[in-house]
Amino acid sequence: MNAELYLSDLESKPEALTALAGRLRAEDPFAGLPAGIDRVLFLGMGSSRYGAGVAALRLRAAGVFAHAEYSSAAASLPPAEGTLVVPISATGSSRETLDAVVAYAGGQARLAAFTNSPGSPLAAAADLVVDLHAGEERGGVACRTFQHTLALLLALESRLTGRDRDLPALLERAAQASADLLERRDEWLPLTMELLDGPHGVYTIAPAERLSSAEQSALMFREGPRRPADACESGDWSHVDVYLTKTLDYRALLFPGSRYDGQAMDWVRERGSTVIAVGGEVKDAAAAIRYVHDDDPDVALLTETLVAELVAAYWWSAQ
Repeated sequence: MNAELYLSDLESKPEALTALAGRLRAEDPFAGLPAGIDRVLFLGMGSSRYGAGVAALRLRAAGVFAHAEYSSAAASLPPAEGTLVVPISATGSSRETLDAVVAYAGGQARLAAFTNSPGSPLAAAADLVVDLHAGEERGGVACRTFQHTLALLLALESRLTGRDRDLPALLERAAQASADLLERRDEWLPLTMELLDGPHGVYTIAPAERLSSAEQSALMFREGPRRPADACESGDWSHVDVYLTKTLDYRALLFPGSRYDGQAMDWVRERGSTVIAVGGEVKDAAAAIRYVHDDDPDVALLTETLVAELVAAYWWSAQ
């Protein structure tokens, strides 16, 4: 792992995502998907599972039976006709995910592997390989692969639900949003780093529909600069994390959009905690980081983790 190369990986996000948009215009990565799918099981660990959790929720909301499982679970849905199993691993060599697919390979269920390594063991076990096309992450941290995983999960959603949308155009807007954050980092990054630099770690808060943003952001603080960090869902915050504001110097990134943001901010206001809002104005937040197209929840889903990724990169480089 290398902090400088990680920052370089982040800076290439707009270019890589724009290239993926072009690929999706030219070809359908799910052209080989069989008909008759009536349930979907996602398998993954770490950031792969974070993205899968959001994808499963979106599919359920559209009427598709879908579940995201830890690859390390001893057992999950049994193999059955009509089941699409989607193992996700950027390297294609995650031990837990390779172990999990054994129960489904060569059976009634179909395997569609998401990986950045088409020649990997995971790809070899799959019926369909979905290449993330994120390029080599020389910094050793999953950042572009996380963004591309989310993008291709949205493509799978469109395929399974029949939703008519211009996904390449969405990816291009997200690339523009990422570029905007990168180009204007001198305007927002120094203050953000200062406000989040407390003695008790960093906390991240997001609505269930974008919980992956909070989870990935917290992981970036742990993985690069090795700082304590944890994620929480916006509504659940008032039941599980509110207690920390009473005893800690509580500092958080809030990804707004939940109808329960105000409930959390009431406690933040009362206890003098520090919250930075990403992608929207929130009453009594210490700061708000805006970017182009941040009024589109799907652009936010694909973009907003870049704020935490950049803070983590600069903290890491300074060590």
